[in-house]
Amino acid sequence: MAQLGGDLALVGARLRTNTGEHADATALLIQAGRIALLGDDDTVRAAAQERGIAVRELGGATITPGFFDSHTHPHWAAEVTAGIDLGGLETIDEIRAAIAAEHAQLPEGAWVRGWNLEYEPFEETGLRGDLLADAAPGRPVALICYDLHTGLGTAPALAAAGITGAREFEDASEIVVDADGTPTGELREPTAYQILFDAAPKPSPEEEREGLRDMFRTLAAVGLTGGAIMDGKDRTVELLGELEERGELDHRVTVHHWHAVSDTDADVARVIAGKARAGRLWQTGAIKLFSDGVIDTGTAWLHRVDACGDGRVPFWPSWERYGEVVRAYHDAGMLIATHAVGDYAVSQVLDVYATLPARDGLPFHSIEHLEVLSDADVEQLRGSGVTASMQPLHMQWRAADHSDNWTVRLGEGRDATGYRVRDVLDAGVELTLGSDWPVAQYDPRLGMAWARGRHTPGDAHAHVFEPEQQLTGEEAVLAYTLWPARARGHADRGVLAVGAVGDVTVWGADPVTATPDELPELPVRLTVVEGRVVHEA
Repeated sequence: MAQLGGDLALVGARLRTNTGEHADATALLIQAGRIALLGDDDTVRAAAQERGIAVRELGGATITPGFFDSHTHPHWAAEVTAGIDLGGLETIDEIRAAIAAEHAQLPEGAWVRGWNLEYEPFEETGLRGDLLADAAPGRPVALICYDLHTGLGTAPALAAAGITGAREFEDASEIVVDADGTPTGELREPTAYQILFDAAPKPSPEEEREGLRDMFRTLAAVGLTGGAIMDGKDRTVELLGELEERGELDHRVTVHHWHAVSDTDADVARVIAGKARAGRLWQTGAIKLFSDGVIDTGTAWLHRVDACGDGRVPFWPSWERYGEVVRAYHDAGMLIATHAVGDYAVSQVLDVYATLPARDGLPFHSIEHLEVLSDADVEQLRGSGVTASMQPLHMQWRAADHSDNWTVRLGEGRDATGYRVRDVLDAGVELTLGSDWPVAQYDPRLGMAWARGRHTPGDAHAHVFEPEQQLTGEEAVLAYTLWPARARGHADRGVLAVGAVGDVTVWGADPVTATPDELPELPVRLTVVEGRVVHEA
C-alpha cells in the first residue's frame, strides 16, 4: 500500500531556508508530509509534543531543503552498473585483465558486462572488440563507455545481436566498420548500441523493480531526495507506480520521456496523451531530446570543426523536424529538456526555443550539459528564460597538461570555453546542477565540490580549471535545491517554509561554508522525503 506523508520534528540545527526568512530558526516540524512550523527548539518541541510527533535532536547539524539531481538515469544505471566498473583502467591490458577475472567466475551462458569504459586506452588503436575477445573466449562481452554514448562488443556479442555490418539510422548513431565492412565492435550513440544490449540476458520484472528501489535508496544515502530522470520510458513509469503502491518509493521524481529521432507523429501524440500520469512522489509531463552527441567521439555539434575535422553534423537528419517536435510538446504544456553538448548545438536549440509562444503559468524549457560555449552563446542565453542544466563534475576527466581526449578533440585553446557555469549565472540564466549518473558519480557533494573548486577535491596540488568560473557555496546549494524546483514550476519545493513539502537533507556540517575539499566527506545525517526518514547515518 502506498505510503502517506510522515510526521517529524527536527531540533537543535542550523536551517538554510532559501527564503531569506527564519534566519534564527533552529528547528522545524513536518506534519503529514508538509512543513508545518519553523522556529526555535522550545516552540517546535512543544508543538510536536502537543501533536504526538517524535522529536529528533540534531546537535548543531545543518538542514537544507532536499537535494535534487537535475539530470540522472537511475533506471538505466540499475541495469548498466550491474557489470564490471572499468573506470580508472588506463590500458587495454588492464581492461583485458578485468574481463578475464569476470569471465572466470561467471556461469555458462552469462555475458560479461562492463561500464564506465574510458576512451583514452584506445587512442592509438580505436575502439575495437577484437582487442578484448580472447580475455573471455567464446563469451559475449558488451561494454559501455562512461558517457553512455558509445558501446563496445566482441564478436560473440555482435553475433548474438545480429550485428553483421553497417546500418542506416534515422539519427546520428553508427555501427563502425572496417574498410571491408566488418564491424569493429564500436557502436556510436544509443540507437546503435542498444541493439547489442537488447540481446543480452535481462533481469526478471521483480529484479528490475527491486534494482530501481535499491538504486533510489543508494541515492538517498548521499542526501538526494529526488531527481529528474532523463531517459524515461513506459516501463520506468510502470515501475514507479509499482514501487509507490508497494510503499517502496523513497524518491521524488520527474520523468522526462526519451524522444527518439525515429519517433513518429503518432508516437508524439501517444506521449502527450499520457502526460498527466503521476503519483504522490512522481510525475511525467516532461520530454528529453538530443540535438547532438559528445565531444569525445566527434558527434558534438560545434561552431567549427574539432581537431579531427568532425563536429558539424546534428543528431537529427532534419533540424526542421526537431523544431516541429519541440513545438508539439510545448503546445501540449510539457517541459522539454534538450541535450546540447557542443556550442553550436546550444545556439541552434536556443533558436528553436525562441520561436515558441509564451505559456501562462508554466515553466520554460532547459538545455542539458552546455559543455562548451562561445561568448556569443552566453549572450544568446541571456534573457532567453532557459534553464542551463550543467555538470561541472564531468571536468574530472580533464588533464592539467591538456592531454585528455576531450581537450585534444576540441583543439588547441578551446577547452577554456568548457563548463562556464559562472558566466551562465552572471548572464542571469537559471542554473541547475546534476550528475548524469551513471556517467559520473551521483554524489551531490562531489558535484558541489567540482562546481566550486574546479579541481580534484582533496588534492592540494590539483590543477584548477578556469578558476574564474567557480561558484560560491551558497550558489552550489541553490543549484541543487531551489533552482531545480523553480525550473519545474514548484513553489512548494526547494525551500524550508510553512506549506512546503517535507523533503530535507540533514548535514553534519554546513555545506555552504564547508570548503570544496571538505565537501566529499561531509556527513549526511538524515535524508527525509515527505517527512519520512529514508536514510539515517
